[in-house]
Amino acid sequence: MNPSTHDRATDSDAASTASSCTRRHAIAATVGITAGLAGCLGGDGSDAPAAVTLPEEATCDVCGMVISQHPGPTAEIFYADRRPGGHDNPARFDSTWEAFQFDFEREDWSREAFYVTDYAAVDYEIRTDGDQQVISTHYDAASFVDATTVTFVAGSSVVGAMGEDLIGFADEAEAESFQAEHGGEIVGFDEVTPELLSTLGR
Repeated sequence: MNPSTHDRATDSDAASTASSCTRRHAIAATVGITAGLAGCLGGDGSDAPAAVTLPEEATCDVCGMVISQHPGPTAEIFYADRRPGGHDNPARFDSTWEAFQFDFEREDWSREAFYVTDYAAVDYEIRTDGDQQVISTHYDAASFVDATTVTFVAGSSVVGAMGEDLIGFADEAEAESFQAEHGGEIVGFDEVTPELLSTLGR
């Protein structure tokens, strides 16, 4: 288990910030993992597009918020022959549950790849904002991993931009460690349902 450190948060626009905790991980190894997974995601066995870094000004295709300006997990989904939100692929989201919701509502679209933040592969921070614990956001290509391969912690006490969320870990042991500390439910990709989503982000 990686150690946590507690520092004073310094965001100038945060109404109240207190302790934060950070975990160190090997980013270089993640780049190789992400690249390796990118060719395995196509539903028909074809090569799928690799994860991309989201633009600094990118907005969520569900709520319209600027992703880089808010905490929490991010996600991106590539669809064949579609322009989600009127822009080039991928569709982008400032929460994992919104990405699943978007995907569920477009059953007739052909999904080529679904990526989520891998909190086992980033140097993440948890800080106090008001009466909530919020987790940092990461939207560069190296921070994304194939959503179908991760273990999610759903509905923990640590929230993102849209409230309770699905916080993903490529390392199941790290997901279990996070759950032990912050609560929530351990679920896999196939266990994320509309019913589960209805309990999140509200």
